[in-house]
Amino acid sequence: MLRFLRQSLVYSLVILLTASCKTYKLADVKPISTAEKTVENLYFSSHDDYVYKCQMDIYKNHVSGILIIKKLNETTHRVALTSDFGNKLIDFEVSDHDFKLNYVLPDLDKKIVINFLKNDFQQLLKRQYPVSESFENENARIYLSKIENKSYYLFFNKETGLLKQIIYTKNNKEKIDFTFDAKKHIFADSLNLQHKDFKINIKLFQITETE
Repeated sequence: MLRFLRQSLVYSLVILLTASCKTYKLADVKPISTAEKTVENLYFSSHDDYVYKCQMDIYKNHVSGILIIKKLNETTHRVALTSDFGNKLIDFEVSDHDFKLNYVLPDLDKKIVINFLKNDFQQLLKRQYPVSESFENENARIYLSKIENKSYYLFFNKETGLLKQIIYTKNNKEKIDFTFDAKKHIFADSLNLQHKDFKINIKLFQITETE
């Protein structure tokens, strides 16, 4: 299974090099004025462990395991993925600008695989977003954050104030859709991470809850 996982990830990322993405544009929204200068994703802000059942779909194939995310300090998280049988697959530390690999199973020790995981978790665990523009639709307040050639659209539910979705784009092309289901602002009960430029989907489901 591990050899298959490595081969599937490599194949997927090679496809990415030739895949084209659609330009992302908001639809059915209106611009609004706001005093907000910065918005935050607080779902991984607690120092308690976040433990999830992890399911990865790579094209038509399925891999599952246990994912643990721990906040080490204000800028860095530690992420560990194990198999369903408790065997460690990968262990790394990640922040907006740094990445430290603590352990990786030899079958997964490929640059293209490491870069894939580094990018996904740098985007997922990013906390602060400077606000460039603000919008709203019937259900959400939407904040656009522009950082160099990257843009992030953060959707906050009007009724609960909870972060519901982040659309990550690069060079105006949609790259990743993060969709959250949550009851409190510091803990997502579930997460769906959907790549838009190749067929990889990661789903996380709560195992232990943060207070």
